[in-house]
Amino acid sequence: MDNNNLIIKHMGNPHELERMFRKEPEAFRKIFAYAWEQNPNSQVLATWYERLHFQEDVHTEKASLFQKDFFIMGILAILAGIITRILFHFVEQETIAPINLVFGVLPFIAAYFVGNNPPRRNVIYTLAGLFLVSIIYVNVLPLEQNDSILLSYIHLPIFLWVLVGLAFTGNEYRRGSVRLAYLKFNGELGILYATMAISGVLLTGLTMQLFRFVGMDISEFYFKNVVLFGAVALSLVATYLVSRNLKLAKNIAPYIAKIFSPLVLVTLLVYLITVMVVGKNPFLDRDFLLSFNGILLCVLAVTIFSITESGTDEKKNISDYINFALLVLALIIDSVAVSAIVFRLSSYGITPNRIAVLGVNILIWANLIWIMVSYLLFLRNKTGPSTIQDAVTRYLPVYGIWAAFVAFTFPFIFK
Repeated sequence: MDNNNLIIKHMGNPHELERMFRKEPEAFRKIFAYAWEQNPNSQVLATWYERLHFQEDVHTEKASLFQKDFFIMGILAILAGIITRILFHFVEQETIAPINLVFGVLPFIAAYFVGNNPPRRNVIYTLAGLFLVSIIYVNVLPLEQNDSILLSYIHLPIFLWVLVGLAFTGNEYRRGSVRLAYLKFNGELGILYATMAISGVLLTGLTMQLFRFVGMDISEFYFKNVVLFGAVALSLVATYLVSRNLKLAKNIAPYIAKIFSPLVLVTLLVYLITVMVVGKNPFLDRDFLLSFNGILLCVLAVTIFSITESGTDEKKNISDYINFALLVLALIIDSVAVSAIVFRLSSYGITPNRIAVLGVNILIWANLIWIMVSYLLFLRNKTGPSTIQDAVTRYLPVYGIWAAFVAFTFPFIFK
């Protein structure tokens, strides 16, 4: 039995014990009992014994915390649904802009994080003040939409997303590992929300059909009052489940990252080859240039998602080389896009759209360079994966600052 017990075999290798536990916690617990019984004087196993049994001791405390968090989530989900329904009414009446609907979701998610892990007062005041200023600002802008106002509407949710990140990180907003946790949270939230939304779509379809059988069409009422409310409330429920370490999203996310990265790489290569064969020119074709930027954002999102889900394992694998190839392709696309935008600026003049797109492309270009250099050092065994993750997380505030600059200044600069 001793020869077959992996814990006894690797008792002198803490790293391997930790890896075994994270990979299969339940199997680890089962074989640990025998290992501890045979080696009661081992300090390594004594530490593990306290670690495993401490989790069991605080089970009742976790249960009460579960109820408290669930109650907070429930109240916020109901309030978010009600506020969104009220805002939607005014949007229908065309008295406020549709962008106001984001204030029925993001502030409540931020409030959940603040309630779950209260930060210092200055962080709370900053969050409350910036959300309030954003709400007032959006409703001061004229409803007549021009390019600069549309850009403001597009960039404001990005700025608010960064504010939610500040609520998530709390007092630890300067730490890269906590910012990385926020990026992971977003990926897992998207997966879980989509999974639950599919069930909601099926329920909606079933409900519509059942009422049609009795000659009633409730589609308009149902979508305005049930679907809208449920979609918003579901975001709070998904936030709660992910923050409670729901294993569904956490176990699926790394596999999705590993599957999608090579698929995106192959698709992108085929697309770029096709573009060259067809002879499309982003310098002259505005629509193609916009699609080029859309592709760039998608590749950047997939790459960052893959990096955040790769963990802190020092060993390189095929996913790392795929990510590096994606970064190289993204940098090529971004370089072409920047050149095309500069060409259009010099040929056709300055517009708010061109300035905004040029600015974000330059920011992405600099971020890609930083990530790619970090990845190259990692692949050459000169640094660890934490350097790559730092290149991602430390740059997040830059995107938030740019989004705030466009959202709050462009309507005044380009009247």
